[in-house]
Amino acid sequence: MTTPSSSIPGAADASLFIDGPAGRIEALQDRPEAAPRPLLAIICHPLPTEGGSMHNKVVTMTARALRESGATTLRFNFRGVGQSEGAFDDGDGELDDLRAVAAWAGVRHPDKVLWLAGFSFGAWISLRAADELKAQLLLSIAPPVARSWSFDDLTLPACPWLVIQGDDDEIVDAEAVQAWIESLPMPPQLVRMPGAGHFFHRKLIDLRGAVKHGVAAWLPPARAHD
Repeated sequence: MTTPSSSIPGAADASLFIDGPAGRIEALQDRPEAAPRPLLAIICHPLPTEGGSMHNKVVTMTARALRESGATTLRFNFRGVGQSEGAFDDGDGELDDLRAVAAWAGVRHPDKVLWLAGFSFGAWISLRAADELKAQLLLSIAPPVARSWSFDDLTLPACPWLVIQGDDDEIVDAEAVQAWIESLPMPPQLVRMPGAGHFFHRKLIDLRGAVKHGVAAWLPPARAHD
């Protein structure tokens, strides 16, 4: 999955490193761009071996939409990406990376509820962690159903769950995603975006709107100070 770098501006709060099981994890924490809410959203990036990073345009636009909804956002590079130490571990080590980032965030933001989001490979990682980490919402963008990673025997989240899938995705089969969702005992809310490919080229603004509209009903109340 070739993953273009992001040129979308953001309101960077802090570039930081988090201790992880394979060494330090490079991360970016960003402040809310709207009335702040007691909410921290961690966003997982696509496949590292195909250029995925926390600077991917879909990841960055998702973070922007969540900040515009009042969330503090935390993006990070999986092991072996950017300045994160370690090497790609086909999902198991990356799941441990997410656990470490969530533990760090829980200590520093004990007053905030946790949301998880992920794009492609990152959607699979965040789905695997959502129940364990007690996420209050899961956002999955183009989850890689029917590809290299198993979606069988997963502990599905009990929290609100939103899936956004492009109809013209050239990497993830949109029909396979819908069939998988329809097979689940408690299916998530599915938003299909006509004309959108895997990386949402020329559809990033539409993605931004879909994220903001899709999560609006579950936002905690805004507060005067964050």
